[in-house]
Amino acid sequence: MFKATDLFKENYESKEKFVINQGGTGSGKTFAALQLLFTYAILKPNLVLTVVGQDIPNLTKGAFRDAMSIYSSSDELIKRFPKINQTDRIFTCENGSVIEFASFSDEQDAKSGKRDYLFINEADGIDYSVFWQLAIRTRKQIFIDYNPTARFWVHDKLIGRPDVKLIISDHRHNPFLPADMHNLIETIDDKQLWLVYARGATGKLQGLIYSGWNTVDAVPETKRRWIGIDFGYTNDPTSIIDVRFHDGQLWIDEIRYQRKITNHDIFRALEDENLLGIPTVADSAEPKSIEELKRLGVRIEAAKKGPDSVNAGIDLLKRYKLNVTKRSLNLKKELNSYMWKKDKTGDFINTPCDFMNHALDALRYVALNKLGKEMKIGRLKIHLGSWMEDEKEDEWVNYGKRYLNY
Repeated sequence: MFKATDLFKENYESKEKFVINQGGTGSGKTFAALQLLFTYAILKPNLVLTVVGQDIPNLTKGAFRDAMSIYSSSDELIKRFPKINQTDRIFTCENGSVIEFASFSDEQDAKSGKRDYLFINEADGIDYSVFWQLAIRTRKQIFIDYNPTARFWVHDKLIGRPDVKLIISDHRHNPFLPADMHNLIETIDDKQLWLVYARGATGKLQGLIYSGWNTVDAVPETKRRWIGIDFGYTNDPTSIIDVRFHDGQLWIDEIRYQRKITNHDIFRALEDENLLGIPTVADSAEPKSIEELKRLGVRIEAAKKGPDSVNAGIDLLKRYKLNVTKRSLNLKKELNSYMWKKDKTGDFINTPCDFMNHALDALRYVALNKLGKEMKIGRLKIHLGSWMEDEKEDEWVNYGKRYLNY
């Protein structure tokens, strides 16, 4: 029906109520869980199997996309599941079983519906109260997966119980992962990051570059708004983020985080979100991509880079409180993983690890091009008082340059 790894077999043979898949990146844990749900749906009629993610955008771009990949590559699954509702993210089997993909905003929302099997995807992004309401309404078995960047409720409330099975996996357990990805993961140069992402060990990361950031439900409306883009393709994702400056703080929303998308895909993503007219800053290492997007109608410019632009951008960002939307799952993972390097003695040095930084690079590009101007405006307001309207930013800056040597 489909090619599966030993991880699929280990999940299939588990009899415990809770089956926890703690794994490094590329281990195939999500694919294994989804393949298992397809199998159960075929074997038993009229089952309800629910896949839960932090929110619909991440679920659609993550687990549901993986499920579609599994489905479309199997003639047997195409035959067995004649009905697919991509809008509502539901697979309906010929025997009446359904696999549904859903997100729940809070504990009350999670009280709706019952199911036979539950799969919590990327559980570290879901509140325990939501999980518990879903769990007590699940009749048979519950599967959970996550990258172990830090301890959370799974470690404190589930692992160690007699009805819980813990499966730890890493990229070596996935024979279908391309060789270059195996090598990329295995050669992570920071020991702590290597343990988490190459071996699936629970992390207790020290030396994080960003700390004290907030998770928020939504971003405010403001005229001070920019888009950041970090280009990727095969191994690295392209990251698009929406950055807003309000009340002296930065408010950040993840728009796209995806591999193998073209410049036309980027254009359509911006167009769909009505962002074409928002000032956009992108990686200057790809001038052809910037020019192509400009010709398509994107208001785009290259990031200002220099010998120390990485640290300069980090320094600018660390001066602001960062507020990140709940749906920005990949950005939050990067914030929880982006670290300073260590020297031979084990002391941290002022050089960041070049890992888990794609969305953060997009944010840094905005900082390099735009936040310096915001700091000048702030200093001018303190110097001059508030006799100019806030929206006349260019007048503030021009006045400062002409008369105050800003």
